[in-house]
Amino acid sequence: MTAARFSLDDLRYLMARLRDPEDGCPWDLKQDFQSIVPHTLEETYELADAIASEDLDQIRQEMGDVLFQLIFYSRLAEEQSAFDFDDVVDGITRKLLRRHPHVFPAGTLESRRSSDAPEEAQIKQRWEEIKAEERGEKAQHSALDDIPQALPAASRASKLQKRASQLGFDWENIEGVVDALHDELAELREAMQAGEQAAIEDELGDVLFSVVNLSRHLGLDAEATLRKAGQKFERRFRFVEARAEVSEGVSATPRSQLEDFWREAKEAGL
Repeated sequence: MTAARFSLDDLRYLMARLRDPEDGCPWDLKQDFQSIVPHTLEETYELADAIASEDLDQIRQEMGDVLFQLIFYSRLAEEQSAFDFDDVVDGITRKLLRRHPHVFPAGTLESRRSSDAPEEAQIKQRWEEIKAEERGEKAQHSALDDIPQALPAASRASKLQKRASQLGFDWENIEGVVDALHDELAELREAMQAGEQAAIEDELGDVLFSVVNLSRHLGLDAEATLRKAGQKFERRFRFVEARAEVSEGVSATPRSQLEDFWREAKEAGL
């Protein structure tokens, strides 16, 4: 006999029980919005890893962990009489209806367009216009105000650049981006020669920011591209470790031999 499947309401009830002052979980009872954030970030990255591995069962499990984070936040807010999970669902549904007039022309779930969909460029332009209107409603002082500080540095840099570009603040062509990167590298070299640590950090930051900008102009996601580079390095270094282990290990193997192993890894397509 197949066991009954649990529902979203069951998960919400479980969360309420975990937070029950009488017989709830001591750890869960100690948590607040701020204390859960590191766990939320970790679970989100684990979901991203599962997606990258294309392991559907792992994706399902990690999605559950991320969903639980949202249920946890909603419960905390409900205890403060601020909002509950239903309010979260209602809010995101309304926002997505508003942002997709090409799918829901009347702004309702039931409405459908009567003609062909507009071009992708038109959809994107209207999307940004709607988001700009929403930012105006929030009385933001800058177009950059709603870009989260907690984003990974490369992702946030790209978002800052995209937002500025939407307002016309951008290089006219990729050659200008490449030239700017060369200029930043030259300034970093000057700072290194002067031995000024604060200046070195500042100029290195400019170099990294310029590299992200180059990625954006090449149509690449800097965060994903860097992640792939890290994975490639990991594969090759593991190969080097395995080859060096035959003798005395990496730390005891001459540098020239390690470089040979690295070349082998590259030639093997790792």
